[in-house]
Amino acid sequence: MHLAYPAVLAALLFCTGLYGVLARRNAILVLMSVELMLNAVNLNLVAFDVWLRDSLHAGQALTLFTIAVAAAEIGIGLAIVLMVYRNRGTADVDRLRDTAEPTAAPGSPNSQSEVIA
Repeated sequence: MHLAYPAVLAALLFCTGLYGVLARRNAILVLMSVELMLNAVNLNLVAFDVWLRDSLHAGQALTLFTIAVAAAEIGIGLAIVLMVYRNRGTADVDRLRDTAEPTAAPGSPNSQSEVIA
């Protein structure tokens, strides 16, 4: 089998995941898109490992490590999203910007627009 087939499939998966990260506002859909991007990377790692005929199978070993990291990331990410949903009542990424530190008023001493001499 040619290397182009899995590489094109991985590129399509990665672009789909990137679109999901950039266009979606729901935090769970963003996490799913990140997982899709990681799976595209895993597909590339295994495809290049087979294509290079590596005797150590380093690509497959790195893929197992990536899967473990992705599982930990999705577990922590879902826990954070669930806590935010319980506190805020929404998982909308745009509304989560309200949880950031409030900016100082334009005349206050803590304003970032003032230049300290």
